Amino acid sequence: MRGYSVIKKRSDFLAANRGKRYATPGFVLLVKDRQDEQPDIRLGITITKKVGNAVVRNRMRRRFRALAQEMLAEKGKQGADHILIGRDGGIERDFGTLRADMAKALEKLCQ
Repeated sequence: MRGYSVIKKRSDFLAANRGKRYATPGFVLLVKDRQDEQPDIRLGITITKKVGNAVVRNRMRRRFRALAQEMLAEKGKQGADHILIGRDGGIERDFGTLRADMAKALEKLCQ
């Protein structure tokens, strides 16, 4: 069971772009407080075609979902949207390094 719901609407992605951001070599994390009464954590993942073909993008998406499932429930911000934007160097990075980057980004943005 995952501890978040999924963002699918483009307007929600664009709204999150006005929030806080933290860039790492593998991804950019955006966190935007929705300022509504719902306490759930929402996650959106976006990876452009510049990163690679469909196989590469789907692999990166699976890695991001695994990170989110592992970390968002306890380290994410309640009532906020979290957007992970894949970067070119993200697919080559070791999963442990991505995990450390994600922990650092969540600690910085979700205080």
